[in-house]
Amino acid sequence: MTMTTPTVKYAIIETGGKQYRVEEGQAVVIERLRDHKPGDPVTFDRVLLVRDGDEVKIGQPYVEGAAVRATIAEEFKGEKIRGFKYKPKKRYRRRYGHRQRYMRAQIEEIQA
Repeated sequence: MTMTTPTVKYAIIETGGKQYRVEEGQAVVIERLRDHKPGDPVTFDRVLLVRDGDEVKIGQPYVEGAAVRATIAEEFKGEKIRGFKYKPKKRYRRRYGHRQRYMRAQIEEIQA
């Protein structure tokens, strides 16, 4: 009895200075894209790797002609992060907060 591996199609994309492994039909959380709103289509053209079954294309640094199409599903804020600056013996204390903005993108198609 021979076992076959299921045909897996995925890509590794780069956006917001980070790399994400994405598959068709998957929802991925990425950093906010300035010019896009929920419901807008987006195309990621910085594709580092595409795998379709046994065929693998590796870019140097990006795969020529490859793109990943997605739709922005929602925009939301992450957890609040509190920061604190302090300088000893100088009476200097500063407290600040930050909430990163994220988007959830629904991956529709991987074009190799």
